[in-house]
Amino acid sequence: MQKIILVFLTIFSMTAHAKNIFNAEQLEELAQNFVQAIDARQQPKTTIADIDNYLSLLADDFIDEHIKFKFTYTDKVKLKEDMIAKMAGEIIYSSIKIDEMIVGGNAAFIKMTETIKGKPAHLDKVIEYSVTNVVTLEFNDKGLITHIRRHHG
Repeated sequence: MQKIILVFLTIFSMTAHAKNIFNAEQLEELAQNFVQAIDARQQPKTTIADIDNYLSLLADDFIDEHIKFKFTYTDKVKLKEDMIAKMAGEIIYSSIKIDEMIVGGNAAFIKMTETIKGKPAHLDKVIEYSVTNVVTLEFNDKGLITHIRRHHG
């Protein structure tokens, strides 16, 4: 079912973006940079530089939608504040593995598995989970992310 949705989204995205600026290899690299930046910003020794690196991948007019939670970021300052606040928690282990990727039409669709063990600052216990998520990325002509859609597992 997920593959059917991904194929549909790919076709839709390719139609919506008539002018393809990046080839498949370039889009894969942009998408991998995004996943590496997410992973780097949620490690035991994450720094503000890791957060700044992540934010540097986003266009100034970005949209970051968390579909399941009906939540959207559009402000880099607020996003950075929230990411810094998460650093108050303890990350014991965090890993992101790309399971599948489809690219085209200046967009990337990433199926990835996130495995995390940590103690969020607002909880009294350690939590551990592994979940597969689908993320769609749209890029502008400079290779910056203009739209992220997070379909949480």
